[in-house]
Amino acid sequence: MELAPAIVAKLRERARRFGELTEQLSRPEVASDGRRCAEIAAQRGQLESAAQLCAEFEELAGRRREAEQILSDAEAEEDLRELAGEELAGVAEAEADLDERVKSTLVSDRDDLRKKVIVEIRAGTGGDEATLFAADLYRMYVRFCDTRRWKIEQLEVSASEVGGFKEIIFSVTGEGSWRLLRFESGGHRVQRVPATESQGRIHTSAATVAVLPEAEEAEIVLKDEDLRIDTMRSSGPGGQSVNKTSSAVRITHLPTDTVVSCQDEKSQHKNKAKALRILKSRLLDEEQRRLHSERAEQRKSQVGSGDRSARVRTYNWPQNRVSDHRLSSNFSLEQIVAGKLGGLVEELEAMDREERIRNL
Repeated sequence: MELAPAIVAKLRERARRFGELTEQLSRPEVASDGRRCAEIAAQRGQLESAAQLCAEFEELAGRRREAEQILSDAEAEEDLRELAGEELAGVAEAEADLDERVKSTLVSDRDDLRKKVIVEIRAGTGGDEATLFAADLYRMYVRFCDTRRWKIEQLEVSASEVGGFKEIIFSVTGEGSWRLLRFESGGHRVQRVPATESQGRIHTSAATVAVLPEAEEAEIVLKDEDLRIDTMRSSGPGGQSVNKTSSAVRITHLPTDTVVSCQDEKSQHKNKAKALRILKSRLLDEEQRRLHSERAEQRKSQVGSGDRSARVRTYNWPQNRVSDHRLSSNFSLEQIVAGKLGGLVEELEAMDREERIRNL
């Protein structure tokens, strides 16, 4: 089985780039610049497996050519032709294995390796019931993170008067956190009888989830002149002041008009640090979306697209059913809200991988 020409071209391009970066690392001016050296080494490391696979492909391609030349030679001895046939069969088997490994390498994204994400949950339509649903989603993710031994840190909380969340922003740190949580971005809908409903009627409410890769220090650099930082007193449910000091912080990124507020901590310094983390992640997310749109013309599949306007999942309480609208499968609501998202995420990962392979 020979590799498709388009895949071979991509593999060779990555191997060529790997060679360029290797050569750059040998230059004295690069070796003496620690930061530049680290950046080039990181880029080179991301291409190393592709370069190794390309070398393996070239070796197999050479063996295939030699075997085919012997088989096409009418004057070749019979025992030599027999050996060439066996060699060709062995090469074909090795190529089939290589094809799978090459596809896995080419469709892998450097963001798949990210260990830090920021998750934002916001109540949508449905009033108080929507805020309670937002709290249910948060608890679901906490349980899922616990099973993975991921660390959660609340960054900003806006509670409702009924014990739900108008908005909650938190960070997740752990191996594979971005790879598994990125599919949660989108609109989540719940169908159930609210506790306040006296007639037993089923209501529909909604919440939105945004999953952002947390920016590394070198990825997003914020200039002081691009920021407007305002301080104010923290407020609780209903708008009442809960802090006599101006500990709450609002940061505006002037070039993009992106605004982030944080009042979760009693310390203004801590609130500012958290707000900057959220701001960097939002700016990184927007930059990635722009680049993604330019180079991929935006994938048509919802899986992995991160389109937050798209409804991705419905939680039907009366029927104990969760329907993910990107899949043909239904799942047990009891299991899902308990944080057992593994099977659902695995299906989304598999679908996303197939979509990436089709787009190679």
